[in-house]
Amino acid sequence: MRLLCCCSALLLLILAPRFSQSANILVFPIEGSHWINMDILLQALHSRGHNLTIIRSDKSWYIREKSSYYSTITVPVEKAIDQKFIKNIIYEIMEYERGASPLVHFFYLTFGMFGTFVESHKAVGGFVSALLDDTELIRQIRDSKFDLVLSDPCWGGGAIVAKYFNLPLVYNVRWLIAGEGHLAIAPSPISYIPITGSGYTDRMTFLHRVKNMILHVITQTQHSLVIKEVYQKICERYLGPDCDYQQLMIDADIWLMRMDFVFDYPRPTMPNVVYMGGFQCQPAKPLPQHLEDFVQSSADHGFIIMSLGTFVSELPADLANYIAVSFAKLPQKVIWRYEGEKPATLGNNTLLVDWMPQNDLLGHPKIKLFVAHGGTNGVQEAIYHGVPVVGIPLFFDQYDNLLRLEDRGAAKILSLATMDQEDNFLKAVEEVLTEPSYRTNMQRLSRLHRDQPIAPMDSALFWIEFVMRHKGAAHLKAQSYRMTWFSYYSVDVALFLIGVLILVLFTVFILFRCLCTAVCKRKAKRD
Repeated sequence: MRLLCCCSALLLLILAPRFSQSANILVFPIEGSHWINMDILLQALHSRGHNLTIIRSDKSWYIREKSSYYSTITVPVEKAIDQKFIKNIIYEIMEYERGASPLVHFFYLTFGMFGTFVESHKAVGGFVSALLDDTELIRQIRDSKFDLVLSDPCWGGGAIVAKYFNLPLVYNVRWLIAGEGHLAIAPSPISYIPITGSGYTDRMTFLHRVKNMILHVITQTQHSLVIKEVYQKICERYLGPDCDYQQLMIDADIWLMRMDFVFDYPRPTMPNVVYMGGFQCQPAKPLPQHLEDFVQSSADHGFIIMSLGTFVSELPADLANYIAVSFAKLPQKVIWRYEGEKPATLGNNTLLVDWMPQNDLLGHPKIKLFVAHGGTNGVQEAIYHGVPVVGIPLFFDQYDNLLRLEDRGAAKILSLATMDQEDNFLKAVEEVLTEPSYRTNMQRLSRLHRDQPIAPMDSALFWIEFVMRHKGAAHLKAQSYRMTWFSYYSVDVALFLIGVLILVLFTVFILFRCLCTAVCKRKAKRD
């Protein structure tokens, strides 16, 4: 009996730390590729004993209602950002890029798409309102006694939900509504920090800096308009008229930033920004047998994979046929994620698949090249495994992501508008395959990325649990978050000092004038 009691006590001592660290986490995610990397983080949190609850709409197409490692709160909505909506936008952008000049395409993306952009966020705003108007869901959330809200701030609802329930907030972030996350919280000199969409590196000429500044003003204006039209109204309705959404949005305790400085350019940062670029990457697992047999049949030539991301599963027929005939001329085997009609020119060396284990293929010893659209997840996996890239950017940040690889000699970028002219696609693929510097440079980036004191995922998990242990991380938030723009840039101080200087100069002038007058009067009396 005594032995049984001792064993029980020992077991409790072993398990006690795990139970004490277990927490309830409320998650406000985003659909699409953003959900893919959020899901990886959630699985890691679940493995550490945390309880996860996902807020999703009843029209969600990525986030399953039932899962073995999270529960869900499903919110009925009238309108949502669904798969059809996103795909229609993407294919419209692709067709426009192929038929328009670069300048017209730029104006289309910057101004022509703004109405669609606002409508998307209004759908998110409707989702938040539907949640906060549902008294039963509100009661359920309060009764669950959550310790933290984990959110992707590319959709602006997470900050409102966290404030409404008075919970600490952690961001899984790279984008903040209309811009890169750093721009909202860290000093961001536009002279050497390229704005997404500029297509520039951190070495800009005068004219480049002019365009960079113009683009920064445009994106910040868009950001402000979306906040005014959507999120500020929700704040005032549910959090009171004195709530400023701009302040609320940047007041997260920890920003888990999905990038690192092997990938991005060096820039100022803040104490509560934690870099976890590549957190989703991991050593390759064995391939399914049919894929392993296919890549082994490539002999010494190796194989290529091609994927254009979560949303682009097919291409215009003429472009798909051109890519297929180009692949057919190569000695390498090709695995191409493609769900459209089979190209008529498809070669025997090319395998079309609906889905591929991308990370495992990139980590295979026979991989030679990755043909990619330039999404953050794919770029970071390519860096992790040291695989050079031929990039075909389609929209959003993809060109800028690929530019960072090309600038470091690890990728070749093609334009969707010109890739099917003069065998540009085939030439680019052959260049990256035959020129050793591309693989050498990418493997150097891989070594730099892997050489860290703590793995990105472990760092992310530590800081999430840190916020839960200490009920926030207020000591890491700079006072700049709460300052007005004229105080932040010391405009009031500059005006005060200029005023003092003017007053001193004016006083000296008056004294000098009085002195001169007195001297002149004395001299006049003598005369």
